[in-house]
Amino acid sequence: MAEQKESSVLFSLKELMSLEEDRIKQEEAERDAQARAEFEAKAAAERAAREAEDARLRAEEEARRFEEQRRREEEARVAAIQHAEVEKARMDAEHRARMEAMAAQQAHEAQLASLHQDKGKKRLQLIVGIVTAVLLIGGATTGILWKRSADASARRERVLEEERQRTEAELSGLKRQFEEAAKKEEELRKNLASAKDEAERARIEAQLAKAKKDRESAGQALGARGGPAGPAKTGGPKAPCNCPPGDPLCSCL
Repeated sequence: MAEQKESSVLFSLKELMSLEEDRIKQEEAERDAQARAEFEAKAAAERAAREAEDARLRAEEEARRFEEQRRREEEARVAAIQHAEVEKARMDAEHRARMEAMAAQQAHEAQLASLHQDKGKKRLQLIVGIVTAVLLIGGATTGILWKRSADASARRERVLEEERQRTEAELSGLKRQFEEAAKKEEELRKNLASAKDEAERARIEAQLAKAKKDRESAGQALGARGGPAGPAKTGGPKAPCNCPPGDPLCSCL
């Protein structure tokens, strides 16, 4: 019986020791779990703080980039407006200069035409006087020569008048082309200043380059046509003179 009681006591002690060990292990496990939880919470808090700081820095950088882009776009817009104003002023000055040159050229041509008419009238009067004298002296032969000279003078007057009208028509057409090209270029510059995106800007710039080229071509053609006349070119060997010797009305003289 004593041995059986001793065995029972030993069993109870072992059972108590096992329970104590389990309790100790459980407490250690709980402490480890709590430590891990605290570590993970701390790590999560630090990670969240880093992410918040990174987000704040990214937001500041994005705001800075946006502000920089807005500033550059504003500067580009102001520069485009200023450039358009300068170009408009230059085009207006060129247009006024062209119009003044054209007006001066037309006045010069009108003066030349008037001088040609005055010379023709004086020459005709001189021819009439000479013919009258010759008719009184020479009779029918001189009358025929006078008619030939008068016809030639009339033909020259008609040629001069036709040339003057043709020149005025060409100058008027060139002037209209230049004004239309300049107007189109000005409209494109206004459209360029209000372009909404780069694609539209590129398209308008291409059209503007063509319009500018057209205006310059029209201006060059207008300047070349409206410039001072160059030296007359000879059209070949001089035609032989068929007038009778001593004829005072001969056009070869």
